[in-house]
Amino acid sequence: MLRINLLPIRQLKKRAKARNQIFSFITLFIFLLLILGAVGFLQTAKINTIELSIANLKKEKQKYAPILAEIKRLEKAKKNLENKISIIKKLKRDSSTTVHILDEVANKVDSKRMWLKSLKQQGQSLSLTGIALDNRTVAQFMEALKESPYISIVNLSNASLTKVSGRNLKSFSLACSIVSPKETKEVKKKEK
Repeated sequence: MLRINLLPIRQLKKRAKARNQIFSFITLFIFLLLILGAVGFLQTAKINTIELSIANLKKEKQKYAPILAEIKRLEKAKKNLENKISIIKKLKRDSSTTVHILDEVANKVDSKRMWLKSLKQQGQSLSLTGIALDNRTVAQFMEALKESPYISIVNLSNASLTKVSGRNLKSFSLACSIVSPKETKEVKKKEK
């Protein structure tokens, strides 16, 4: 006798396999959603913690705002004082330079052969006017000034013949540049 199996086993197996695949896909999808939910929850918690930390830091910054304003005010006052101190130092240096220049000029004048009528200093320039017996005396005076550590350039601005007490004398004007000895030393070091 022959037995014929009329049950659709292949179809049942295909349906069971499809059901298992759908169930696996749904399970995997739910698992993925749970993981994404957990990650989102952790990220939200982290964001909340960071925002709370930022708020605390802003509150603390506001506590220190008066101190920061005081520091800025003190820094500004310090800068003003430093400017005033540098101006005072410059004035002291310039006044001592003026004294040295007067001393140098007084030492270089040959009182028997010439005399000065005026001496004018403005910044780094010096103007001298005077009367000498002859051109040679003026030239010697100019050379003597060039040797000074406080005077760098000496130019004859004007020379003319002048009568004083019936004698023909030379009237002259000199234009000089003033430097401090520190500057000349620095320039010489750079040249070497």
